[in-house]
Amino acid sequence: MLLSQTITPNRFGFGTQIRKSPFFDATVRWGAQNFSVYNHMYIPRDFGDPEQNFRNLVNTAILCDVGVERQVEITGPDAARFTQMLTPRDLSKMAVGQCKYVLITNAEGGILNDPIVLRLNEDRFWLSLADSDILLWAQGLAVNSGMDVTIREPDVSPLQLQGPNSGRIMQALLGDEILDLRYFWLRELELNGIPVVVSRTGWSSELGYEIYLQDSTRGDELWETIMAAGQYHGLQPGHTSTIRRIEAGMLSYHADMNAQTNPFELGLDRLVNLDIDADFIGKEALKRIKETGVTRQQIGLVLETTPLPGPNTVFWPILKDAARIGYVTSAVYSPRLEKNIALAMVDATYAGIGNDVQVMVDNLMVRGDVVERPFFDPKKALATGASQLG
Repeated sequence: MLLSQTITPNRFGFGTQIRKSPFFDATVRWGAQNFSVYNHMYIPRDFGDPEQNFRNLVNTAILCDVGVERQVEITGPDAARFTQMLTPRDLSKMAVGQCKYVLITNAEGGILNDPIVLRLNEDRFWLSLADSDILLWAQGLAVNSGMDVTIREPDVSPLQLQGPNSGRIMQALLGDEILDLRYFWLRELELNGIPVVVSRTGWSSELGYEIYLQDSTRGDELWETIMAAGQYHGLQPGHTSTIRRIEAGMLSYHADMNAQTNPFELGLDRLVNLDIDADFIGKEALKRIKETGVTRQQIGLVLETTPLPGPNTVFWPILKDAARIGYVTSAVYSPRLEKNIALAMVDATYAGIGNDVQVMVDNLMVRGDVVERPFFDPKKALATGASQLG
């Protein structure tokens, strides 16, 4: 005789091919309402009102599950040389304990990813990835590189603790010493016996930290420990804020750049060091691009229309005198600036500050004015300022 039983269905699920982070159950418990997919994993994208999430970020602090930022670990005697081969940014003076924002380029100079590189020791690096399969790219390159390296994905899942109160929360968790951690540097630590790497980085341009869990069995424990420590400081569960990242001019892979975009089009010349002795993939192509110049450029736009109800989900066409000259890559309404702000790619002829264009926002043609990027805090004083700590 079969006994009847009730099976509670999974609230979210596309099958086992989409992975869950170690923090997934905790985020659902704390109010995550919708998820997207990033690096073949779920990422919480909705804890309610996006504007309230933004205000929590800029006024107090938020904790975000960014376990989707998968790590590519490069180890071995040739780890430093191999890591340099992946990027046009000069890593020769990168110290142990330092982090750097880099671009990974292909042979044509196109951008495959824009990770943070973390140097944990002389021959151990992590690439903390945006949304693309760099693990496979790196493993493929290693096969015939002639270098002594091992490329793998370690058991590492980051959280982001971001916002002006994040320093006080970290102080409550780890003591006064953590306040000495400099912007874009890291430390290997234990938090209540949980092995973590802590870096002064994050995708918000606010004061913030990333906490890299190194034992996936303790994700729930780590989440609850941080939330408990942050209760007094107004900490809320949250998600990376589209409003804040566009204000800061921070780029999103697949939206603002892809393999057909080169660093010079984005104004990221500072990340390309063509005069270093080391060879890197795309070096000759990037030299040619720099010599000939680019035909299109990324710009900032202010869109003259009523507040956008949410971020764009398609690339809006940009026109000048009825001719298409580019497209909007990311757009949102900023309640702080009381403006619709956007990042866009246009024909270089029309990229000058002060130019005006027309943008087809869904079925409505609106005026767009070319303005400086970023739209807020151009010197990153909020992210780098020690005055917020303690």
